[in-house]
Amino acid sequence: MSTSATVAAALGAARARGLERLDAQLLLAHVLGQSRSWLLAHGDDALPAGHAAAYGALVARRAAGEPFAYLVGQREFHGLTLAVAPAVLVPRPDTETLVDWALDLLQGDLRDASAPAVLDLGTGSGAIALAVKDGCPRARVWAGERSAGALAVARANAERLALDVRFVQGDWWDALASATDAPVFDLVVSNPPYIAADDPHLAGLTHEPLAALVAAEHGLADIRRIAAGARGRLRSGGWLLFEHGWEQADAVAAILAQTGFGRIATRRDIEDRPRCTGGRLGA
Repeated sequence: MSTSATVAAALGAARARGLERLDAQLLLAHVLGQSRSWLLAHGDDALPAGHAAAYGALVARRAAGEPFAYLVGQREFHGLTLAVAPAVLVPRPDTETLVDWALDLLQGDLRDASAPAVLDLGTGSGAIALAVKDGCPRARVWAGERSAGALAVARANAERLALDVRFVQGDWWDALASATDAPVFDLVVSNPPYIAADDPHLAGLTHEPLAALVAAEHGLADIRRIAAGARGRLRSGGWLLFEHGWEQADAVAAILAQTGFGRIATRRDIEDRPRCTGGRLGA
């Protein structure tokens, strides 16, 4: 990309590289610190050399398939602006289905709890835990994560957003092993790895952390492990909710039934696909 390019020419060059129009505009707006409307009104303006070079580098990365959120360092999720980095998955709109269900329970079945204890297992960027805390300030929210890099991103998000979430490091329930003050939880939510290792969709996810995507046993190993370990960490009558692949609802429901959960239900995502399944322990 020429350092003497105009705004309009730079956008045209990005489109020629295969970028969608919106991505091209948002990346240039990010580099310039301007709005999309400013770009449209200043198409004939010349780009300073440094901005042109920075934009060209971002265009090349996006053309190679790197997620837009990694390029700009942030993502909107459930009304929150979250910092993201390659150490964490990019939060998806589908996952807001899990947050909405959790908030519905906190305002419904769990409304009489003055300070319900909520745990997010595999928090990544902190998206679910932080959105739950933001939506239900009275909740005592904990978040577990095995990746130190992801945990650093989540903690930074919590600090910047001034949301009080307790973070612990470890593999699923093991994250609580050293936390002597961990409560028995009223609600546990998780968006664990659920993609099978041979799933063809992985080809389009090569820039995101594989360990946060792929699970053994046709994508169900981590879901099975979390459900099996819930008793003792989740109170009788407490809820366990999972995000999962759209073809896994029946399998996840069966796992929950086998591990002592009742009132099992599935919720659909914004594209009307079965996306989350959960149940109530012991009833």
